[in-house]
Amino acid sequence: MRVAVETVAKGAAQAAVTGNTAQPGTGSVTRTEPGTGSVTRTGTGRVAEAAAGKSAAPAASCRAARPRADALRNRERIVSAARELFVEFGPDVALDDVARRAGVGNATLYRNFPDRAALTHEVVLAVTSRTTLRAEEAVAAESDPFAALSRFVHAAADERIGALCPMISGVFDKDHPDLLAERDRLEETVAGLVSRAQSAGRLRTDIAVGDVLVALSQLTRPLPGIACQGIDRFTHRHLQLFLDGLETPARSELPGSAATLEDLRRS
Repeated sequence: MRVAVETVAKGAAQAAVTGNTAQPGTGSVTRTEPGTGSVTRTGTGRVAEAAAGKSAAPAASCRAARPRADALRNRERIVSAARELFVEFGPDVALDDVARRAGVGNATLYRNFPDRAALTHEVVLAVTSRTTLRAEEAVAAESDPFAALSRFVHAAADERIGALCPMISGVFDKDHPDLLAERDRLEETVAGLVSRAQSAGRLRTDIAVGDVLVALSQLTRPLPGIACQGIDRFTHRHLQLFLDGLETPARSELPGSAATLEDLRRS
């Protein structure tokens, strides 16, 4: 009995030192390899999963996430390039040119946007969303309501909002839910700018939000495919003339009636 006890004690001591433990009822020994963190079962022909292998899973997951981030960047580059080229040459510009401007292959472009309508949809959505953001930024930055309206008008020109009209003149789903939601958000934000400026007595009362949007669209609409691209440098100058005409007191009587959002939707 004494020999048996001593044998068990020696075995336990050795296991504590080496990291080996006997698996009861299996005849196998689980051995922890010093400095590796791996665990191996011997005596049964089974090998346990290495701890190092477990830690490799998050790294593999990170590697799998990178293409997704790259894909998003490629998509953003395509939309940005399309917007630039639509402004410069109109919405019928070759999609191969869009891919070249974006620095991606044709396959990447068509993987993201299977046809021109899908790409145009995304560009209109992006321009509308960014323009709404500019209106919200103007409200936050300016305490004077007319200054906020002026800030928005100039910022919307930089977003090339006038380029939307030629883009949506062709085969295009103007009533897509995404676009309707963004359009409503933009109109509501601009209507708030106009209403606050009028309530403060800074904006003439014989105009409506539609007048602002129509004038903004006309004054920022590009002349695609011609040699007059340089006229863009006059855009902000002419926008300021327009804004001066909106301030009170009014210096003239406007012909016709104010353009409302309903008028724009019917046109």
